[in-house]
Amino acid sequence: MTFRLRIALGSIAIGLLVLGLKFVAYWWTGSVALYSDALESVVNVASAVAAFVAVWFASKPADSNHPYGHDKAEYFAAVLVGVMIVLAALSIVREAWLAYVAPQPVIFSAEGLLINGAASLINGAWAFVLIRVGRAHRSLALVADGKHLVTDVVSSVGVLFGVVLVLLTGIQALDSLLAGIVALNILWSGWGLMKESVGGLMDEAVAPALQERIREMISTAGEGALEAHDLRTRSAGHVVFVDFHLVVPGTMTVETAHDICDRIEEAISRDVPGARTTIHVEPEHKAKHAGIVVV
Repeated sequence: MTFRLRIALGSIAIGLLVLGLKFVAYWWTGSVALYSDALESVVNVASAVAAFVAVWFASKPADSNHPYGHDKAEYFAAVLVGVMIVLAALSIVREAWLAYVAPQPVIFSAEGLLINGAASLINGAWAFVLIRVGRAHRSLALVADGKHLVTDVVSSVGVLFGVVLVLLTGIQALDSLLAGIVALNILWSGWGLMKESVGGLMDEAVAPALQERIREMISTAGEGALEAHDLRTRSAGHVVFVDFHLVVPGTMTVETAHDICDRIEEAISRDVPGARTTIHVEPEHKAKHAGIVVV
């Protein structure tokens, strides 16, 4: 089992632990805001399962039916998580409205509040691990799972603060109001995940900063060539695809041009591990004089 898969599996275990803790906190206090917080943890578990399946599928090697690999599976997982987040938010809105129409007293339970706080600390620590590992391995599924946990932590802190306010002020409507705010925060998180994953499915170009680094590497490693143009990039999970046209002197031998291409590919792979670079070599008269100047 790969390191990414072990992290994804660990996320399921952490999600189940936090889910159990938060439902205990809700059971002891009767707070609809804490219920909404616990319900979001159900989505966290589903998100972790989706991330595990996506990382497992994406790690499968390329085959005759999928010659470019299975890396885009992570984007489908992110879309699925986004849909689940939206459904959870709508469920929370319903519970918040019912609690507003027929408010129930919040029961003070120091143990319940402490358990919910401990669950948030666990979530926060694991979110840090997921985002760090996800970015290091360029795994959208793990990063998305981590970002969702960050949203959960922010919501949990707000809910805990609100429940304390309800207990101090006696204003029951605050409980429903905070549940509604949590729902809006969850909706925003779901929208962000879906937007990012759809961008990957639509072969959106890599981030401008990474694209600029790739241009610099082509320029410095392409000594002997004249220019590069028509640079295109896209991401598929942890893989970055790069393709462009490289203009060389018309009298250059095929072997020399091939050596230049090898240097460029190696330079890009060192900076972007796992990058797959495709270079189309062209003679000098094909130059556009508007691309990447090779130094």
